[in-house]
Amino acid sequence: MASHPYISGAGNITQMIGFLRKSFPTTVTSDTVKKLGLASKNESYVINVLQFLGLIDEQGKRTDVGHDAMTKHDESEFQSSFSGIVKKAYADLFELRGDDAWTMNKDQLISYFRSADKTSDVIGSRQAGVFIALRELAGYMAEQSQPTPKTKSAITTKPKSSPKKARPAEQKAQDQVFEQDPSPLPPKTQKGDIALTVRVEINLPAEGTQETYDAIFRSIKANLYP
Repeated sequence: MASHPYISGAGNITQMIGFLRKSFPTTVTSDTVKKLGLASKNESYVINVLQFLGLIDEQGKRTDVGHDAMTKHDESEFQSSFSGIVKKAYADLFELRGDDAWTMNKDQLISYFRSADKTSDVIGSRQAGVFIALRELAGYMAEQSQPTPKTKSAITTKPKSSPKKARPAEQKAQDQVFEQDPSPLPPKTQKGDIALTVRVEINLPAEGTQETYDAIFRSIKANLYP
């Protein structure tokens, strides 16, 4: 039989201690636990823990030590008193590990209880759960490893892309486009194919005679017509 108490739900122990701090009856039995709505069908396991700590005796009567601790209203005073009760109840563990027992992780506690009581993995785990719940009430928390912060080398940032510069050839092509005259150039004519159009405007005198008109047209014909 295991010498250290255990229960499937260690949270029931935490709640029970909370009830006793508010009101500690003269006698605490499984029926008391049942009326409080705790540990359904496992009330006797809660009583075993209270007896193991020395808060109640074998008949369920509250002890002076238990009453004194549960009536500590100041939290720091309660934790100081309760830690002494836990340390005395688990004297074998503290004798072996000293104050390191306050910070042992669950796996270490399971190994200890299984070795001390020759229990299975399931019972050892429940025994460890009870001790952890009790030491937390006493103000002790197991040490937990902090997550390793990411180093700068592990954090990659995408560099900002700089504006793409045009290559010399591309830039030259762009310059050529802007230098072009937007208006189309007239098609070049081949050498020797010259077309000439001459417009002649003649102002005839109103007082001129027929001879005058004939002379003008003869002169035009002689000088301009090929």
